[in-house]
Parts: sequence; C-alpha cells; structure tokens
Amino acid sequence: MSAVDGSGCERVTSQDLSRAALLARLRERCTWDVLVIGGGATGLGCAVDASARGHTTLLLEAHDFAKGTSSRATKLVHGGVRYLAQGNLALVREALAERSHLLANAPHLVHPLRFVVPAYHWLDIPKFGIGLTFYDLLAGTHGIGHSRVLDSASTVVALPTINPAGLRGGIAYWDAQFDDARLAIALMRTHFDLGGLALNYLPVEGLICEDGRVCGAVAHDAETGECFRIAARAIINATGVWADAVRRFERPEARALLKPSQGVHLVVDRGFLPGSDALLVPQTADGRVLFVIPWCGKVLIGTTDSPRGDLPLEPEPLAGEVDFILATVAPYLVRAPTRADVRSVFVGLRPLIGAGDTSATRNLSREHCIEVSPGGLVTITGGKWTTYRRMAEETVDTAQSVAGLPGRFADTATLRLHGAGEGPSKDVYGSARATVDALPGARRLLQHGLSLTEAEVRYAARCELARNVEDVLARRHRALFLDAAAAAAMAAEVARLLAEELRRDALWCAAEIERFSTLARQYGSSSAT
Repeated sequence: MSAVDGSGCERVTSQDLSRAALLARLRERCTWDVLVIGGGATGLGCAVDASARGHTTLLLEAHDFAKGTSSRATKLVHGGVRYLAQGNLALVREALAERSHLLANAPHLVHPLRFVVPAYHWLDIPKFGIGLTFYDLLAGTHGIGHSRVLDSASTVVALPTINPAGLRGGIAYWDAQFDDARLAIALMRTHFDLGGLALNYLPVEGLICEDGRVCGAVAHDAETGECFRIAARAIINATGVWADAVRRFERPEARALLKPSQGVHLVVDRGFLPGSDALLVPQTADGRVLFVIPWCGKVLIGTTDSPRGDLPLEPEPLAGEVDFILATVAPYLVRAPTRADVRSVFVGLRPLIGAGDTSATRNLSREHCIEVSPGGLVTITGGKWTTYRRMAEETVDTAQSVAGLPGRFADTATLRLHGAGEGPSKDVYGSARATVDALPGARRLLQHGLSLTEAEVRYAARCELARNVEDVLARRHRALFLDAAAAAAMAAEVARLLAEELRRDALWCAAEIERFSTLARQYGSSSAT
C-alpha cells in the first residue's frame, strides 16, 4: 500500500525525492551492486529488474529520463506486423507476450488499439487477412482480439476520413498503444519503490578500471559540477545509440556495434482521423509500413527509416522525410494533411545492430544484443520498447554472472508498475491521481486544448524529478510533441511554477523560457525540412 509523505509524494517506504536528498544518498553508499548507465527504456528496465532482485542499484542519466529515443517512439506496444512479413517469428512471438505483460502491469499507460488496413485491390483482402490471422495465432493466449474482414462500408465507419474511391474493404486487427515517456517515468518511480536510486542530469564521463576489470565510473552533477567516483560490482551500459561511446571509455579501439537510423513522426489535428481506430498504410515506396494513429487528442503519423551517421541529442528531419510522410498518407485520406497542418515534428534515433552492414536500415534486425567486454562491462543495445522487460531480464542475468553477484531472480513479468490501479485507466497518473490533485492548482489548466494543470507541474517537480521546463512539457506532459506552439505559450507559466518548487530566480526563468522557445520552434512545422 502507498502512503503519502509531507511533500505530497506517495511512497512505499519513507523517502525524499528532492535532488538534495538523492545526491545525499549517492554520497552515502560506498559500493553499489549494480550501476546502470542510461535512463531510457532499457536502462530503466534494467534498474527495475536489478532492484526487484534485491541488488543495491543506481541508475545515472546524462540528461533527462527518456530524453532520447525512448520518448520518440511511434507509441505502439506491438508484435510487429512488418517483422512478421520479414519472417522473424521469434521476435514477433516474444513481443506479443511482452505486450500482454505491459497491458496487465501498466493498465494506466498501455491500452488496446484496433488497426484497420484498407484494401484497394481484391487480392489485398486475402493477402492481409492470411498474414493477420497468423499474427493472431502467434499471439495465442496473449491475444487481445481477433482480426476480421471488413466490407467497404464498415471500413468507412471505422476510418471516417478514408478515401472511398476504389475501396474494396479492409482488415481489422488488434495491437496496443502507450505513452512512452510516461511509461519511462513509471519505471523510474517503480525503481524507487523497490529501494533503488536514480538521478538525471548526472552524466558518466569515464569508467574506473583496476587490474583489468571495470569497477566503477566517474560522473558529475550537471547542475553544480560536483564530481563523483562511484564503485560498483556490475556496470550495465544501456545508453542506446550512444552505447559505442561508453564502450570506448574502457577500450578506445572497440569496434562499433551500431548502425543508427532515424524515424520522423508528424502530429496533426484529430479531424484528419476522427474515429477511435488507427490506419495502417501497408506498403510505402521504400518497402515499409506507415501508421496513422489517434494519440492524446491528436493524430500521429509515422515513421521513416533513414541512416544517420551523427548522433545529435535533438535530431531533425532529413531532406525529404516530412514530404515523404505527407505524400505517402495523402492517397488514403479524403483530406490529406499539408505542412501547414503539422502541429509538431519529432525525430527518434534507433540503436540498430549492424555496424559495417551495407543493408538498408529498414532491413536490419530489431533484436537486441548483449556484449560483455574483457573488463566486464555489460552492454545492452538494439531491441525496442515493447521488449524492454525481457531485454532487462537477460541483461541482469548476465551482469549477475559476470560480477559474481548472488544469482537471484525476480518475476518482473507480473510486477505492476508505479501508478497501476485495479483496472484499465485513461489517466496517465493512474492510482497516483489523488496525490496529484491534492497539490495546489489541481483544477487550473495552463493552456486551452491541453490537459496540463498547475498541480501536475508541481507534482513533476516534487515527485518525478523534473528539473526544467522541457522536462515538464516534453516528457512529464507531452505538450511539445502534441502542439509545439501551444507548448511554447505555456513555457513562462511552467517556468514560474518550477521556480517556486525548485527555488530558482528570475534569471533562471528567463533562460528557461528562451531555451524552451528555441526548442519548440524546432518541433514546429515551420522548421520541417
């Protein structure tokens, strides 16, 4: 059972989530059982798994939790219809099982979603129907619902804005949708509930090696500059597309593992797909699929798969990517979105395994890879959000063995995440809603058309480790991803509230407003390439 402490944070054991208290905990412990570097999906999953096994576990993130790829997904928890077409049945089966676990363990953040594949040729119906029936069979007891054939009238009912010209019908099937950044925050809070420690804005800048073994890391507080030498028995590198850089802290000559690619997503108003079902465009010009998905009162369209040689923290679309998405979706809708309709553009980098592979990135496997270095650094990379839990389980198994830790096991497949209530909920705070609404400003919306309240900003600062305006408007709430201009309009008020909570001055507020406004302009449609 959760309780509530004086700061308004629900807790399992008495703990202060202020940054001062977290840094004090970091200074107190001499040696950790497990140090996880990276606060995205995989790193947070590893931290939860290790804490659940009873290991003292520290997670360090250079920026904010899910700042990179893990907040920029297509918002799907799925087996992967495209992977089925590629014949990767093992990955599909594993992902479908993990989809089931997520639906059960985070019912406030993961929900079933029906997809409709429109058919414009008579052969499309048997072709798609056979494949999706096989998808159902692979799900087995983990299935959500059965696929079925729709006639043209039923397809239009499901997708009211679908182009009816030449429409023969469609195939409906079930997968799941989630809020990626909010799930990352739920994992971070679950890690704390289990007794672990996590800190954002505390980048690792080197590894400590003794007698040929990796036994710690050097890190510093990005806010104060304070340096830390952290000892740990097992060290897990879960830094996604930046994993090769961490591997080279130990071995500068280490061969690259990754061949990153990027995926661009566009967000437009709900009127472009007003129903409750999602649209799957089954064939793009580059041999992929495209999703058009209702999400948080808007419509999300994506994605692309383009090789990326550099690794910017805030990647932007490459030339032609936005136009490619708009052109691909246009034939399927009565009224196609244009650049002027785009409310936000966001880009995620994928940590694909395949350095040196000359194949197109769309053909590279989405499976994961665990590498143990000569010095015992455990690197986990590749994979996807849907399978984060399974990846974490395998990684911690490896770390235990490498470091000689007790061989413990935790059944994370049945571990309900922070905020999970008795049943499904559309509220991303789940069972924590009462705690949020006990804070000042629970009924005060900051911007018409977006759901963020004053109380939620205060909760983000007190209980979710938010340190700046971007943390709140990009990841604690999804305003930046939903409507960049509306998010920019809220920046001043969010900065004011955070300044109260974090004891910042007017100069900090001004700098935060300017920094976030610059970022919002990048996400806005005017910057789309």
